[in-house]
Amino acid sequence: MSITVSSGSARSGWSLRASLRKVAEAAVTPLTLDDVLDHFHPLRGGTDLRGRIVEVRPETTESATLLVKPGRDWAGHLPGQYVRVGAEVDGVRLWRTYSLTHGPRADRCISITVKAIPGGVVSNHLVHHAKPGDMLQLAQAQGEFVLPLPIPPKLLLVTAGSGITPVIGMLRNLFSRTEPYAGDIVLLHSALTRDAVIFGPELRGYAARGLIRLIELHTDVHGMLDVAELDAIVPDLAERTSYACGPAGLLDALEEHYAARDLTLNVERFRPTTIVAGEGGTVSFASGATVEADGSTPILDAAENAGVLMPSGCRMGICMGCVIPLKEGAVRDLRNGALTVAVPGETGPGGVPIQTCISAAAGACHIDEGARSR
Repeated sequence: MSITVSSGSARSGWSLRASLRKVAEAAVTPLTLDDVLDHFHPLRGGTDLRGRIVEVRPETTESATLLVKPGRDWAGHLPGQYVRVGAEVDGVRLWRTYSLTHGPRADRCISITVKAIPGGVVSNHLVHHAKPGDMLQLAQAQGEFVLPLPIPPKLLLVTAGSGITPVIGMLRNLFSRTEPYAGDIVLLHSALTRDAVIFGPELRGYAARGLIRLIELHTDVHGMLDVAELDAIVPDLAERTSYACGPAGLLDALEEHYAARDLTLNVERFRPTTIVAGEGGTVSFASGATVEADGSTPILDAAENAGVLMPSGCRMGICMGCVIPLKEGAVRDLRNGALTVAVPGETGPGGVPIQTCISAAAGACHIDEGARSR
């Protein structure tokens, strides 16, 4: 049996829905219907992507895994990717970026593992104060720090501190497949102490089962990793597809080591590589606030530390969520030292777009934090 719906019937149905929505909107005024739906059904499709915290599980004294139920529009991820998370802290929504750390889950929940950073507003909130039921804003998963297909037969994973977070997602996915990965994995991980190793028991369990060769370095006993010793630690280095995530100093040394041997290294940086930009200066904002910023601190960080509400996103110079106009003055790109200058009367009235997460003051400058540039 076939059913034919005429265009007139379709128009009638649309008109009825529109009329019902108008009635509903009138009933909840001064709120909107979306305001009411956000309260009772925040994870529905077709609206801003959100997630509800289901569980907060401590990993170490200063890190925790948040299990999050995402909205219906969550599109999934590849192991090693990250997600932008918006959290309400003291009435202000702040965005940060965290690696996805879960393996396949039947309940469609996702997980992020956060390490509390000294002075970190969002990280400390999520680790020490977030609770089940709290809502987070979400963006879709992003990132190129993923394993190729087919999976190479020999892998080297070099991580330090919270740099283990994208790698644990890779491992959990590899070892939960119907046909688990049977290749050769070396994981070289560095942390301050044995107890500070995030996912330590799980990683040691993988090693005990023969799934990985785990090399743990604890700074309190072994000191910092000397990259010059990498060839001795991993004699078949040239045969392995290599991934690294951790502090900038470690990654810089690894990239130099690999480049000298004409080898490829896949790197994930939580913060962009920066250089000292200069003397800094006074940054004034359209709101009337002023901030004294040095030449090595991103304007975004300096502004937030002074209580100025700023748009932000990944904080790595990728997502363009922090782009606003420089109306006057000069800033320097912390990644490469490039200078951007805005001169009244010469620069257009809209100013010059800058990314505040990777730009530092290079003298006095004026920024319109209330305008968004594209």
